[in-house]
Amino acid sequence: MSAPDGPPVGAIGPVAPASRLQDRFAVGIGFMLLGVLSFPLMNASVKYLTGFYPVLMIVCLRYVSHFLFTAAAFTPRYGWRLYVPSRPGMQLARSLLLLTSTGCYFFALTALPLTTAVTIGFTTPLIVTALSMPLLGEKVGIYRWSAVVLGFTGAVIIVQPWGAGPQADAGAVSPYLAAGSSFCSATAYSLYQILSRKLAAHDPPETSIVFTATVAVVITGIAALFVVDWAPIQAWWHILLFAATGFIGGFAHYFVTRAFVYAPAALLSPFGYGQLLTATALGYVIFGDFPDAWTWLGAAIVTASGLFITWREYLAARARNQL
Repeated sequence: MSAPDGPPVGAIGPVAPASRLQDRFAVGIGFMLLGVLSFPLMNASVKYLTGFYPVLMIVCLRYVSHFLFTAAAFTPRYGWRLYVPSRPGMQLARSLLLLTSTGCYFFALTALPLTTAVTIGFTTPLIVTALSMPLLGEKVGIYRWSAVVLGFTGAVIIVQPWGAGPQADAGAVSPYLAAGSSFCSATAYSLYQILSRKLAAHDPPETSIVFTATVAVVITGIAALFVVDWAPIQAWWHILLFAATGFIGGFAHYFVTRAFVYAPAALLSPFGYGQLLTATALGYVIFGDFPDAWTWLGAAIVTASGLFITWREYLAARARNQL
């Protein structure tokens, strides 16, 4: 997901049964690749739209589109049960966290190149690991703590506090403010993932996806009425981009959620980090952005740390006879 709109790299997911493992793993990889290809496309659309419209307006219309597409896709199958979660309080908290993460991430995109925003989002599994001990009661050993520290060192390298800050668009908000907003997005998304783990056994992915969009539409719709002067649509194809942000974002989250049903995180997570390459290509082709040496170095450290944590979680789960 990168942070809100990127795959949840680093999280241990449901494990496939022993029969026909290869076929199920292939399906899981296919779903993950769909998510990896989808998220950067949505983020590129959002970054482009931030040059014309207020961030809150973009967030609101992104979730309106998300709701319309996913509700139309899943309501015929699930009926009214789609809108009745078994843990409404936890689902509400989860939805608010994702909305916060999305808003912070979209604000960061007003200034940061796609690659920089995506890489900072890769700190999510590091934050999940750091929070899993106090919030989930999980034991975190010295190896994973070391990976967390190393990963955040890579994030600091990306931010470059010793100089002019991370790469940023000229004339935009402060690059440090944008980077801080991206870290806030990753933190909120980490808490979102932790709640998602708790809810996985209670509600189907379809309910979670639609409920999240419903909460976001209500909150951003009310806020936008009182906070934002809605800008007029400046081109007909901007309407298509607004629709695409919701369609791609909603189903990309669904694809990744389904991927972890078919295959374990240790297999899927390396594919999740592949969105870094997709984001770099889109950033260069559409916006003319290309990461500098510091960004590449920091990205390599953050990615390696995240993959190491995923591998250690896999070993721990196997030791508990869960894999």
